[in-house]
Amino acid sequence: MPFDPQASFGKSLFFGEILQDQIFPFPEMDAAQADTVQAIVDQCKKALGGIDSKKLDRAGEMPPELLQQFRDLGLFSLIIPEEFGGLGLSMMGYARVLQELSGIDGSVALTVGAHSSIGLKGLLLHGTQEQKAKYFPRLATGELIACFCLTEPGSGSDAYSIKTKAEKTPDGKHYILNGQKLWITNGGFADFFTVFAKTSPDTEGKKGAVTAFAVTRDMGGVTHGPHEDKMGVRASATNAVFFENVKVPVENVIGQEGKGFKVAMSILNHGRSGLGAGSTGGQKKLLQGAIEWTKTRKQFGRPISSFGLVKEKLARIAVNTYATESLTYLIAATIDQGGQDYSVEGAATKVFASEALWFAVDEGVQMAGGMGFMRDEPWERAMRDARINRIYEGTNEINRLYVGLTGMQAPGEFLKGLGKELSQVMNAPIKSLGMFNQIRDDLRNYAERKVRQTVPYDRAQVTKAHESLRRQVGQIEDMVQTFASLVETTLRRHGKEIIEKQFATKRVADIAIDLMASLAVISRTTSLIHKRGIDKCQNELQMTQAFCHDARRRINAAFRSANRNNDEELKSVADHVLEHGAEQNDILRRD
Repeated sequence: MPFDPQASFGKSLFFGEILQDQIFPFPEMDAAQADTVQAIVDQCKKALGGIDSKKLDRAGEMPPELLQQFRDLGLFSLIIPEEFGGLGLSMMGYARVLQELSGIDGSVALTVGAHSSIGLKGLLLHGTQEQKAKYFPRLATGELIACFCLTEPGSGSDAYSIKTKAEKTPDGKHYILNGQKLWITNGGFADFFTVFAKTSPDTEGKKGAVTAFAVTRDMGGVTHGPHEDKMGVRASATNAVFFENVKVPVENVIGQEGKGFKVAMSILNHGRSGLGAGSTGGQKKLLQGAIEWTKTRKQFGRPISSFGLVKEKLARIAVNTYATESLTYLIAATIDQGGQDYSVEGAATKVFASEALWFAVDEGVQMAGGMGFMRDEPWERAMRDARINRIYEGTNEINRLYVGLTGMQAPGEFLKGLGKELSQVMNAPIKSLGMFNQIRDDLRNYAERKVRQTVPYDRAQVTKAHESLRRQVGQIEDMVQTFASLVETTLRRHGKEIIEKQFATKRVADIAIDLMASLAVISRTTSLIHKRGIDKCQNELQMTQAFCHDARRRINAAFRSANRNNDEELKSVADHVLEHGAEQNDILRRD
């Protein structure tokens, strides 16, 4: 079957199904785009490769001359359509450029990424032709630099709790915008703001509607606070932004009035492949630095790279980087192919990529030893720069809950619907042949799923993977069936209360994330083997086997902990310290 733009290979796993046509063959950039991207990457290396990241970090600001370099290189035009003066890169192409920039400097990548990945993305996805024609040409040249304004002092993960308001004028031609936004990347020099505000008031038991607006600084009433003194990516501009009686034309509504939350989520879902690409670039740079260090650093008369425990660290960084890259570009290609349902995959990529980068940074510091702890060395800065990735664009906790709860939504609706149909069979006459056939088909589908989950399943769901990976594929097929069974058990156990069962939801999400990453890696390696031949892909084959082994170990641990865990003890301990404000034991305590 061909690629289905309406299908989600991530969500299908929750039903025990692997939609192999969504992930095989692993996507490739078309030749013309690849040439364009290669030229951009080469230019970035040449122009920005000599950046003094240490100086940028110490100064904690983005120099105007560096911003001008970004303009000259066309880095603000990457995803803007060619008809409006942009480069019109695909998501795969854009991700590859962002990957390169992240390997050069985290603050550089964040500045460019905040402009394209989220700052102007609302206009790209939901803007009218008139809005695009008005703003894209200036956004492409960098005359206007964009930012994304959602977070507020009292509103982080709970976007519906924003307080910024936009009230329509009596003549219906404008909105008057008032409020403040917090921690806005590019906020100090941006002139284009994608702003989210309430356009109807909160009422008892119901949050007011949120609307997205395109706001420019020249409308008046837009100001920003001082540059925030951050832990990492210090040269990127992060500021509070204030809106005081800003007169916004009604034509500047992005999407529809009251549908701003949907706009915000689509921007974040769409942009998470960029974050994955940035994490890939960071991991590659860290691995390169670790290789150079461990090959030259000698202890006991030999390079430390020759010791087994150091090799293990290098190997796991390489394997995780390969997996991050595979998952990132698979999702980017899904977007390029017109995929409509990739939110679960995007959230999973964000979690996996940011945690793989953190692992690489932590192990890099460890391999550098005492030198890794020194401020003059790059390891310490890399650790500070990497930490934000697990927080912004939705904390990893929120993204895990999204993966788990969204993935379980359709199975939950199926089970609920099946229960209603069974009730109809038991308590009412069948009113039509069509009704009977629908109930019969649903029961048959349910029975087939139950069979797959409880007995050895001979009908392979993945037939397009290379034969050298048959063992890994078979293990994944088995785990997917067990996973679907766990999803059903979890839903039956908790019902509507599942939304409050975050420990259980996290386990489900972690399994789904590892399954998605494993399938992405298998797809990529299969394509490489077909392209180069198996003899030239031994390293990729071994990385795939190593990753799938580690993922299977994590997944099986999660399966076991679904029934035997310490959830209640942990919650009780947390309640105790919350009540008392501290852990109360002290070696000097005598009672």
